[in-house]
Amino acid sequence: MVTKPREAAVAGLPDAAEIDDLTIHYPSSDGEPMAESEQQYIPLTETVAALRHRFRHRPDVYVIGDMLVYYRMNHTRIRVAPDILVVFGATGNHPRDSWLVWREGKAPDFVMEIASQGTWERDVREKRDIYAAIGVKEYWRFDPTGECFTPALVGERLVDGKYRRLPVIEDASGELRGHSPVLGLEFRVEADLRLRVHEPATGERLRTLTESEDARQAAEDARQTAEDARQAAEDARRAEAEARQAAEDARQAAKDARRAEAEARQAAEDENRMLREQIQRLQEGG
Repeated sequence: MVTKPREAAVAGLPDAAEIDDLTIHYPSSDGEPMAESEQQYIPLTETVAALRHRFRHRPDVYVIGDMLVYYRMNHTRIRVAPDILVVFGATGNHPRDSWLVWREGKAPDFVMEIASQGTWERDVREKRDIYAAIGVKEYWRFDPTGECFTPALVGERLVDGKYRRLPVIEDASGELRGHSPVLGLEFRVEADLRLRVHEPATGERLRTLTESEDARQAAEDARQTAEDARQAAEDARRAEAEARQAAEDARQAAKDARRAEAEARQAAEDENRMLREQIQRLQEGG
């Protein structure tokens, strides 16, 4: 939401001579929904989640979505609500109800607006003027429908108080790519108008915390599956070895049985022979 946009854009940051009235309450909500549609909601929440996860180890980096930014001291109606904002050099990334520029000591460094039919014109005009006036270094706009502006991704960098376009290229596959110097990251809009954030050095897509946990779990599941397969193979090899040993034991037992049988026959034959010889001697002596 934007209130008194032209007055605010001209006013810019609060006058240093003003005294901050700490009794004033700055609402954390403007009463408007976070997004008009799922097409706006998904890239907003996915991008915030990916950036928060990317900078999770940086206590001086604050990333949030759909937060009211107040930039005129003691004026609760002069405010703007970026879809996505990032601040470097923040005094901690603890939760906040809103962003008060004069108390935080600076405006956001990066802002992105996700376009909808009801908001994109304000994003291009009124909000753009406000962000330039308060010193937002980079301002990006993304159109998830492809119906509001072309190309669907626009990046601008503040130069001498005015925004200048950042390069956004379209590759052979129809994917848009734009590099954010402030974030040190690359935005990509896939052919189906899905907004993604990538690490330029590796080309790896930034994952949200949930996606990272899912990937970790998938890797753990794959590792466990491989371990189970290895154990099964080991068990199979052990069972095969035991079967071979059992077969060898059975062969040896059969061999021993045949030897015992042969020895028994031989003993019986020797005994019979001895009896016959005794009988013969008795007959001859008689």
